Amino acid sequence: MNNVDETLKSALEIEGAIAAALVDYETGMSLGAVGGGTLDLDVAAAGNTDVVRAELKTLQRLGLNDTPEDILVTLGSQFHLIRLLQSKNGQGLFLYLVLDRGRANLAMARRLLTVLERGIEL
Repeated sequence: MNNVDETLKSALEIEGAIAAALVDYETGMSLGAVGGGTLDLDVAAAGNTDVVRAELKTLQRLGLNDTPEDILVTLGSQFHLIRLLQSKNGQGLFLYLVLDRGRANLAMARRLLTVLERGIEL
């Protein structure tokens, strides 16, 4: 089991990772963040909270009784990966990972983020 800081440090070790954060999508507040450079992770946390809420609302309106695992935003130079935590104590939280598109392996990053999610201790 890893605490939040250890989990985020491990996420930043994923090939191509630029930044990582754990975010509460009820409040939009980041519970921890690493990396980022010029990327304002507080702004990203709040903005991606809106993305998560919109997706959950859309699924509800569609009558789909399901929960998204990942939400992916592709940019010209980056991938922004939002991983909703599925564990009981992780309800209402998501891991946010920013990847350099030229250096990252998206499939591997998704797999490693799932592994990190399983090991996080909240």
